[in-house]
Amino acid sequence: MNRALPAVRLRVPTDEDALAWHRVFAHPDVMEFHGGQPAELSVYEELTARQRRHDAERGFCLWSVLDEAGEVIGFTGAQPWPADWGPAGEIEIGWRLGRDHWGKGYVTAAARQTLERVRAAGVPGVVAMVDARNTRSIAVTQRLGMRLAEVFVTPAAGREGHCYRLDL
Repeated sequence: MNRALPAVRLRVPTDEDALAWHRVFAHPDVMEFHGGQPAELSVYEELTARQRRHDAERGFCLWSVLDEAGEVIGFTGAQPWPADWGPAGEIEIGWRLGRDHWGKGYVTAAARQTLERVRAAGVPGVVAMVDARNTRSIAVTQRLGMRLAEVFVTPAAGREGHCYRLDL
């Protein structure tokens, strides 16, 4: 069944968005594949500042996702893969959404906008690194037309992960 995706708006994260991200991500389900525990506010303050730099330097970043009412409900976007393992040097697309907003099409709508923006910025392709147990994110990669390119084990946690690819 194809349903219309919700209207979302992406914006470069503001200082205030660090607090919004901290609030909407402070749910164990949201953090299940990101360390399991909510992060400190300082983590999001640094992350939003880094995303503003990425946007200024590259024309893309992890943008705040705003719903129809203009509320920050998460992020989606792209940034250079930060680790020295995996797809080092490549551009990773990613998303994280507040638990109350799951299952409504927000991530797919926002990720499609992200693909349009990174394509316009001249990025030839993206990867998505997804925990093998994260069926919701795997479903998003499939809706975006990404293909499973590699199965790996994460160095720190020793968990199986998937690297999905999409040529733009």
